Amino acid sequence: MEFYDRIVGLDLENLSVDGCIVKAPCGGEAAGRSPVDRGKQGTKRSLLVDGAGIPLGCVVAGANRHDSPLLRPTLEKLGRFGLALPDQITVHLDAGYDSSKTRSLLTELGCEWVISQKGVPLQAGARWVVERTNSWHNRGFKKLQVCTERRIRVIEAFISLANAVIVVRRLAREAWCTYRWETRPTQQP
Repeated sequence: MEFYDRIVGLDLENLSVDGCIVKAPCGGEAAGRSPVDRGKQGTKRSLLVDGAGIPLGCVVAGANRHDSPLLRPTLEKLGRFGLALPDQITVHLDAGYDSSKTRSLLTELGCEWVISQKGVPLQAGARWVVERTNSWHNRGFKKLQVCTERRIRVIEAFISLANAVIVVRRLAREAWCTYRWETRPTQQP
């Protein structure tokens, strides 16, 4: 992350958080009854991304956990990089976080928020980048699409590897769009 921040720059003023539920047919430490898959075993990933969709941290829990209690540990993942945080941070959330408890947590952390309202049709706004990164996790990495691992540590290792691949791909794309060199490929990566 430090190198990406130095080369391209992280957009830490706009953060997005969202949860993603995947199947966990083998059960395990991070499995729970999925509310969207007829009570079968599932795992939830609460993902934190910057304004461009670069993954900054992820918390793994059972699929039966609500998004709101996972917000604090997910936002705390930002502190592990030791980056200088901007004075004003805005957190973009979906309607699952629409509660006074979430607002008081964000006020306590000194963050502004943009939360979609419950009962109002789709309000993506700046949140689409976290949805895209969740899609990259699920479509690009088979081990994350269906969680067959039983230990949280192994799941987190696969997520970290996927995040590293996503960051390297974004760096390659940024370099291709920004710089010119003699051996530059003719097609975008």
